[in-house]
Amino acid sequence: MLRSYSYVFLALAGLGLASCKSTEKAVFRAIRSNNSVALGRLPQLEAVVEPGPLNTTEGAYPDDASKVFRQELSFHLAEAQPDTVKYGYAKLLVTQAQVQRTGRALQAFQMLTLMTPSLLGMPLEWYRTNVKAEVQIIDSKGEVVRTYTGAGRSKVRVAMYHGYSQTKAARLSDVQALRLALDQIRPQLDADADTLRQQLATSGPLEEIIGQSAHSADSSGVN
Repeated sequence: MLRSYSYVFLALAGLGLASCKSTEKAVFRAIRSNNSVALGRLPQLEAVVEPGPLNTTEGAYPDDASKVFRQELSFHLAEAQPDTVKYGYAKLLVTQAQVQRTGRALQAFQMLTLMTPSLLGMPLEWYRTNVKAEVQIIDSKGEVVRTYTGAGRSKVRVAMYHGYSQTKAARLSDVQALRLALDQIRPQLDADADTLRQQLATSGPLEEIIGQSAHSADSSGVN
């Protein structure tokens, strides 16, 4: 009997994939400006990303963290410039990524009712991701100027019609948690923007030391 319920569950879950919402727009939608935080107050910086434990979850794609951080950097943090001169690095490090799946009791109930509540739109389960991240501002000499930390917690439901499939929900949960962590870091960077600009300007642009041995020696501070 349990095996037959499992077959019904898998069949309905497969049919429901086409009825779930798409994640691509939700994952990489344009970041809306936050009126409480000034935009583009830092000079152009080279983005460096170490996703760490975010690469070990079942949700986020290998390049998701890089795409999200580059979008955040270009939209919120760095000023628009006609040239490509960069004055250092902005390095994202994901230090913690924990995923929980809740609602298993609800799944059991749905199996007992042949998934009828799911067909009516009741969620199957929820993905919850907790992310802790750091953003380091590094000057052109490879010295860490400041380090900022933030934490984000997301909750994404698996459901037909108004939710996501299990695979898509897992990915969206990871990315949303990272976005929320960056939301905490952004005002910290904004508060120090004037000081950071001065320190980065003092060290000079990256182009001034390209090809010199000093750049190679200091690159360990960025990798």
